[in-house]
Amino acid sequence: MIFEKLVAVLAEHVDCDPASVTMDTTFEELGVDSLDTVDMVMELEEELDVELELDEKISTVGEMVKLVEEKMSEKE
Repeated sequence: MIFEKLVAVLAEHVDCDPASVTMDTTFEELGVDSLDTVDMVMELEEELDVELELDEKISTVGEMVKLVEEKMSEKE
């Protein structure tokens, strides 16, 4: 579920084919810059009602999914 939501948010922000995005896809491959990342994080926080702090460098879709899942499990 989180992966699908992240891919949908990605598709809104950058011109990518959602079907081509995998857990190993890097944000660099998608042309996502730091501003795009901040926008996406804010949108995910709002949609999923979770607070995400990007303390570490997230470079792949899978890393972002893992971070969101961890934050959501902390909240429960």
